[in-house]
Amino acid sequence: MPASRSDHTPAFVLPHNALKVAGIAFCAGLLLFVVVWLNARRHNDAHPVDPTQPQAQANAAMPLPEPLPAGTGASDMPDARPEAPAEDAPQVVETAPAPPQPLPEPPLAAAPANPAAPPAAAAPGDRPVPLPGQSPPPSYPPAALRRGESGTVVVRVEVDASGTPLDARIIQRSGSRDLDRAALEAVRGWRFQPAQSNGQPMAGSLEIPFDFQPAQ
Repeated sequence: MPASRSDHTPAFVLPHNALKVAGIAFCAGLLLFVVVWLNARRHNDAHPVDPTQPQAQANAAMPLPEPLPAGTGASDMPDARPEAPAEDAPQVVETAPAPPQPLPEPPLAAAPANPAAPPAAAAPGDRPVPLPGQSPPPSYPPAALRRGESGTVVVRVEVDASGTPLDARIIQRSGSRDLDRAALEAVRGWRFQPAQSNGQPMAGSLEIPFDFQPAQ
């Protein structure tokens, strides 16, 4: 009878330990390659000088010059030390500025001459008398002064027994309304020493002239 054949085909099976060892060896080789490649690249970066350029090699090999001594200058320029001033050189002397001179004051314009003040109080009599300090003269009207008006005004005033003006009127005009009005208003504000009779005060009247003349 023919010999019987086996139904199973023979197969080659690697042990599990051999696969593990092969994997570890492959990883170790890859790691070693990476380390060597990185070392070579770092070495090339540290030496960038191209050996094909002779000028770069000459500059790299040229030694640095020795430093100069401390006592000598670093350049050929002369020392920038200030020279002592010559004895004959003029000296600058600072003088204080002269104080400013005051400006001359402009001359004052001549004031117009006001009418004369009334006479001082006389002894009691039959006529009233203006009291000093209470009978100021009239002011020269500015309008009449600008027009150059002048003249004499005579005012008659009636005074009661207490020395107060009762009535005042013009008996001689100057030809200027402003001058007449100024004289009349001034007399109406005066105070008088009344007239007396037998030692008793009484009413009386008085004529007062005012001469308006502008100052020259």
